[in-house]
Amino acid sequence: MATAASASPGALGAKTPVARGPSAHRTLTPPPSPAFARPSPRAAPASRRLRASLHLGGAATATSSAANGSGLHVPPTIAPLALPKMAGAMGTHKSVLLFYCEEMRDLARQVVARNDDIELRSISWRTFADGFPNLFISNAHSIRGRHVAFLASFSSPSVIFEQLSIIYALPKLFISSFTLILPFFPTGTSERMEDEGDVATAFTLARILSNIPISRGGPSSLVIFDIHALQERFFFGDSVLPCFESGIPLLKSRLQELPDSHNITIAFPDDGAWKRFYKQLQHFPMVVCNKVREGEQRIVRIKEGDPRGRHVVIVDDLVQSGGTLIECQKVLAAHGAAKVSAYVTHGIFPNNSWEKFQHDNGEGLEHGLSHFWLTDSCPLTVEAVKDRRPFEILSLAGPIASALQI
Repeated sequence: MATAASASPGALGAKTPVARGPSAHRTLTPPPSPAFARPSPRAAPASRRLRASLHLGGAATATSSAANGSGLHVPPTIAPLALPKMAGAMGTHKSVLLFYCEEMRDLARQVVARNDDIELRSISWRTFADGFPNLFISNAHSIRGRHVAFLASFSSPSVIFEQLSIIYALPKLFISSFTLILPFFPTGTSERMEDEGDVATAFTLARILSNIPISRGGPSSLVIFDIHALQERFFFGDSVLPCFESGIPLLKSRLQELPDSHNITIAFPDDGAWKRFYKQLQHFPMVVCNKVREGEQRIVRIKEGDPRGRHVVIVDDLVQSGGTLIECQKVLAAHGAAKVSAYVTHGIFPNNSWEKFQHDNGEGLEHGLSHFWLTDSCPLTVEAVKDRRPFEILSLAGPIASALQI
């Protein structure tokens, strides 16, 4: 491509010829910039000057030398390119419309209270006479071009279908992006693929969520907290963007508030819990337990670590019947722990199994736990244990509000 620099020898830095003689008036022309030198207007036709000016940033610069009256080239001022604003970047905020299922109403309100850029929207959850869902998304036209999220709770198979109907409908309403917040991924917590014919329902649910319709902004995002089996994160397909968060930062903040925060030891009830959480808790002393079978019984034993004189906090991702936690508490007490508490991200507690856990009332380990921390990922459990010691709820509202700004 021809450029202004190749139009004339003067563009290569040669001196401009001047008149010579005793009476001649000597004129010196400053050397042009070698990088963006322009020829004299007489050295190139107007069409070539225009092409050169376009090459340097726009037709408006073609008259820059004439405008300043000096014949000198003035480098054009090139405006910086405007970069698109991306949600989650420093100093930017994403306005989000948050829909929710009925079980998650309280948590949704707490999320909105944490961030002024999140607005609560509602859905009419009704049923027809035959029991099938009769659903309605209010003001559907008003959400076009907006970032939309849905806060779900798959607490039982009976509520999954109606929520999936909403989850599949929202991205098709010409929204800018869609995020599904599913704090507790429920399937696969008790599954064992040991015999031919066993069905991995966790894989089935992952495939269903992987086929959420794309929105105008691309694939949907999926936020899950402390998924039970680490391999389940690889069950999701390329049509969804899973984001795996953890409730452990909430526990760490709460432990810092305890009067004996300097005397905390973390205990894991089995190797699976250790693999899942040890990196997030590695600055604490640790005790690792394991479960062994003796006949028909499962016995918990200490594999490594020393709980003597320490406030030991048992950490796991979820609790169902609570049998393992109780056995772990007993073995820690037998080995000299001063106090025992527990944390799980997901308190499932089928058949009201939470009733097994009592508060120690400051009277010793044989009476129960000092604290039992849960998140509000399972809203039915939250309602059941609310204001009952030793249970204390650590809300996911803050982490969810932050995740919606990604």
